[in-house]
Amino acid sequence: MGTEKTAVHFTDNYLLSPTNPISLNLIGAGGTGSKVLTALMEINESLIALGHAGLQVRLWDDDIITSANLGRQRFAESETGLYKSVTLINRCNRWAGTNWKAETVKFEKDKFGRLPEKARAIITITCVDNVQARFGVAEILKETSYRRHYQDEPKYWMDFGNSQDTGQVLLSTIGAIKQPNSEKYRTVASLPFVTDEFGELLKQSEQGDNTPSCSLAEALENQDLFINSSLTQMGCSLLWNLFRTGMTEYKGFFHNLKDFRTHPIKVA
Repeated sequence: MGTEKTAVHFTDNYLLSPTNPISLNLIGAGGTGSKVLTALMEINESLIALGHAGLQVRLWDDDIITSANLGRQRFAESETGLYKSVTLINRCNRWAGTNWKAETVKFEKDKFGRLPEKARAIITITCVDNVQARFGVAEILKETSYRRHYQDEPKYWMDFGNSQDTGQVLLSTIGAIKQPNSEKYRTVASLPFVTDEFGELLKQSEQGDNTPSCSLAEALENQDLFINSSLTQMGCSLLWNLFRTGMTEYKGFFHNLKDFRTHPIKVA
């Protein structure tokens, strides 16, 4: 009796050998986003060393740095009062010689329902702290994907989310990604949006109080010190593997830092 084939998703071909750097919108520059940006810098340097064109990142956040952000997020006291996105991108560009961009606005439609000007990117990564923002991003991504065969055709969405000491990372495809013929594997072309697959779970997890913390001590009541960085390392490892191995059996994971358990989510 034949054993069942392992289900895998093969990375979109363009990501593996692009002619230009891969456009990437990173939405949110807080506890997770500020650390994901550092990881993207490491991925970019490593891809370029391997002869790849690397990444072109645009960081979206309209937030200003406050003293409550120091400690859990990648900011120094001398940076309070500045925009998070501009501060981080300037630091990256100085550090790595990149020409990455900062947007000091929210990634959302304007009051006329128009999309943000630079909404299209091959990869979108969300590190937002409320469910409504995720549903807004999902809507924008669905709209950008209708215009096929443009430059920067949207391919993937990776969403990071966490509560005090648990979190999850989920990879979705924006439309179906053409898969090669495979005798060894069962190929999976479409990975559902986090908002479609776990919409109800997201709504339930929404904590009623979204008021900004006034101090680091207060912020630590809401989120453990290392939940953001452990999610970042594992989530960015999934992204790195898409580039390095060209395929994945997993589209994400649930992560619990309280009891150090992680549960992988298979693509099938």
